[in-house]
Amino acid sequence: MLDRWVAGEPEVLPELAHALYPQWRRMAQAYFRRENAGHMLQPTGLVHEAYMALAALHPRGFENRRDFNALVARLMRQILVDHARRVQAAKRGGGVEHVDAELVQDAASAKAEEFLQLDDALDKLSQLSDRKARVVELRYFGGFSLEEVAGTLGVSVASVYREQRLAEAWLARAMGPAPIL
Repeated sequence: MLDRWVAGEPEVLPELAHALYPQWRRMAQAYFRRENAGHMLQPTGLVHEAYMALAALHPRGFENRRDFNALVARLMRQILVDHARRVQAAKRGGGVEHVDAELVQDAASAKAEEFLQLDDALDKLSQLSDRKARVVELRYFGGFSLEEVAGTLGVSVASVYREQRLAEAWLARAMGPAPIL
């Protein structure tokens, strides 16, 4: 099905998404396990938004399903970043209704700010080491195991583990005293 979609048969995407939905949902759940229970998005909504973003893309060749799911993980990260930006905009008065300042200062906006800091730090890390940034993205946003990341990137599990630890240390330093990783 993936080959057919890449070959230019957009009508196969719903069938492909249906087949991969359980895996995508696990990917989304992996992210939300680390989040507060009151997060505005939920795993199902994140998967559906990722599907809509995927449907808007022009397919390209993928070596295997892991590469395709890595793209889905990247789309999920972007959706979460966009959501965090909307939360921050609303906090700064982007909404249409005036709300008391005490109500605005909630955990969701604090988490959104941390998430945006993480996104900026990941972008900077990718400029220094794209592989380290990809490891973090696949592990934390895609819920990939060490073995799955190793297969996707074509490196050993030990290399993935080492890259993840180095990336986490770099991100902790870049984000300051209270990293979310």
